[in-house]
Amino acid sequence: PATLPSDAVYLCNMDRHHYETFEKFNNNTFLLHLDNGRSFGRHSKDEPSILAPLEQCCRIRLSTWLRLQLLSSPQYRLSDVMRASLSHDPLHRVAPLLSEPHLTALDRRLKTVLETVSRCQKHQSKDGGGDEVIFDDLARLIKVD
Repeated sequence: PATLPSDAVYLCNMDRHHYETFEKFNNNTFLLHLDNGRSFGRHSKDEPSILAPLEQCCRIRLSTWLRLQLLSSPQYRLSDVMRASLSHDPLHRVAPLLSEPHLTALDRRLKTVLETVSRCQKHQSKDGGGDEVIFDDLARLIKVD
């Protein structure tokens, strides 16, 4: 039977970042990105270690923060947006690309990300730097003459 890589057993991170190169074509090689199709993981198990960079740095772009908030609103809920998007895929006619429990997990996981940013803001504001959590990357796009 096939075995999982040892880190997958302990970290439950099934999103493998892997690629291959074809060198048969001399210097005209190309990358082939392989995805094992488990990037959404198990719908019933959330992996909190994936949030470590966010928890450690406590920094997020304003554009990202606004998009995440939008996707958590009832009219643009992430699971609904994803379901609608996936419905246009030709494979959708054969079988759903994500199960309903996986779509529900997206909303739950998004809520966890938003809560993590809020905790960062509360922690930073106690130290007098709450405004440093959200980096305003939109200010440079707005020119006032």
